[in-house]
Amino acid sequence: MWAEFKHTLHRLRGQAIGWSVGIGIYGLLMAFFYPSMVGMGDLTEEFIAMFPEAIFAFFESIHIIGTPMGYLDVYYFSYLHLVIGILAVSAGAGLLAGDEERGILDLLLAHPVSRTGFFFGRLLALIAALVLVLMVSWLTWVLPAGKVGLELTPLEILLPFLPLLAVLLLFAAIALLLSMVLPAARSAGMVTGALLVGNYLLLGLSNIDERLEMVSSYTPLYYYQGGVAVEGLDGGWLAGLLVAFLLATAGAWFLFLRREIRVGGERSWNLPHLPGRADRDLHR
Repeated sequence: MWAEFKHTLHRLRGQAIGWSVGIGIYGLLMAFFYPSMVGMGDLTEEFIAMFPEAIFAFFESIHIIGTPMGYLDVYYFSYLHLVIGILAVSAGAGLLAGDEERGILDLLLAHPVSRTGFFFGRLLALIAALVLVLMVSWLTWVLPAGKVGLELTPLEILLPFLPLLAVLLLFAAIALLLSMVLPAARSAGMVTGALLVGNYLLLGLSNIDERLEMVSSYTPLYYYQGGVAVEGLDGGWLAGLLVAFLLATAGAWFLFLRREIRVGGERSWNLPHLPGRADRDLHR
């Protein structure tokens, strides 16, 4: 398992480094922009008034954007799960099915390694890659915090990253699960990505239309705290996201143990044959 962990982490190093650099640069820019926002003083209200009403549904902390918590939530954590979610979903969908479609998964499994060890070795490598990206993101806020007047301790800044990691792990596991069900890794990635974006939009729209709130309460992002976690982490919500991640992982693992590995290419939908014109002509 550990050999597969190191091998997969080595393969993910380019994505992990690239995303860490990109997210890190953005984090530093936002951190050093914070004094400018605080320096606006009374003009902050006029700045907020420039936004359309609908924007408040997606950025609920915009009214306190001049505070450390509000600033982190609006400018960073309100949509960071969508940005890094691209990495989590794409990597999760191709974690196993990608090599299967390239025709090398059956060769890898021919080595003296159990399917369980192979599965969890790769999954742990993906988790490590996501943790690396988030650790770099955390450092880009912690290191300049004192210089920019962001009056938060390293632990307080760390708290919002925990539910963020839980959400990323959950959607990565969903993509992995769907890759065991759908014909191709790209199908699993597209469906999971649509679920992530759709959940984000549904959550925002539920703040506008109360009738949608009941539906949104059954979705993962309803329990994502974002920057609000700076003032206190909701352990129940975090545990719920982690349990959902474990359930999706268990489902993917179960299906992988019973999977017939193909030698390459994408699967078909295996739809039942519908008689066409040629068949009708044959029966005349």
